[in-house]
Amino acid sequence: MQHAGIDDPVREIAGFACDEGEKIRDLFASANKYPAWHVGCSSACIMTPKSRMLHFFVAKGTGRPARVDSSLVSGTRQLLGLGGLSFFARIWLGLLAWMCFILGWHFVSLWAADSPLLPGPMEVLKAWIELFAERDFATDVLQSTKRILVSFAIAIAIALPIGVLMGALRWVGNFLNPLVSAFRYLPAPSFIPLLLMWLGTGDSQKISLLVLGVIFFLITLFMDNTRAVPRELIECSSTLGASRMKILWSVMFPAALPSHVDTARQMLAVSWSYLVIAEIVAATDGIGAMMMRAKRFVKVDDIMAGILTIGMMGLLADFLIRLVHRRCFHYLH
Repeated sequence: MQHAGIDDPVREIAGFACDEGEKIRDLFASANKYPAWHVGCSSACIMTPKSRMLHFFVAKGTGRPARVDSSLVSGTRQLLGLGGLSFFARIWLGLLAWMCFILGWHFVSLWAADSPLLPGPMEVLKAWIELFAERDFATDVLQSTKRILVSFAIAIAIALPIGVLMGALRWVGNFLNPLVSAFRYLPAPSFIPLLLMWLGTGDSQKISLLVLGVIFFLITLFMDNTRAVPRELIECSSTLGASRMKILWSVMFPAALPSHVDTARQMLAVSWSYLVIAEIVAATDGIGAMMMRAKRFVKVDDIMAGILTIGMMGLLADFLIRLVHRRCFHYLH
């Protein structure tokens, strides 16, 4: 293992600090995988000027950081019992959960076979195929996806800077938090009459409703993520001579960015849940509009096909964001 000298040009700090060094040192010593003297009593992550995240341990008795590669980090996770399941094992477990759900649905539909209000999985699958093959359902799905993406991008663009500033600057948080907290408890559908009068029945009304449904929650969560950045990172950066704005954008924001991405993934699900509400009022296209048309003719299988479509689109979005998170912040996995 190579030591990184104390005079290395480290100027920006981002990551985390912990006190597990003693435990990790004992584990490595017992496993005889790494020399015990390389591992000290504290660990952290540093961000070099080349924006590379490095994991290091302070070498005991020297006060000098010793760089640790990714194999050491993964070895630590395995020794501590944090290795987890493989990718394919997680996939199979997820598929097993879906199989259990479909089997339960099938048996319940057999029990209520005389009722047209609870079609089985095969009937819903046939209706889903018919929607795409004969009723141009793909256009509705694309229109709904466009509304979700546009509205969520607008919400992120507004909420992220406000939330970061509220979390980093106490006076901004104290000024805006009472207002944001109050709006967070207002149900977004209550704004529908106002939005219809102000914006009409077009896409702007639906996108505005989707934005209102998530933006105040995003602001609060981004603020909490920023405030969760370890105090040690801020103090170290200040000691190295970084200005307040430099600490904000080069230390606090990168350190909280993984949490921000995870917050966006969770709140995107909430945005999808508001989609049907946004599209049932004066809409001619979209998944919600299709479901309202099916309601008039008591086509429960079409309604359930629309619900499953929203679920599958949300699952796909969740998987893609998880993949981005794993690729961009691999040191956390």
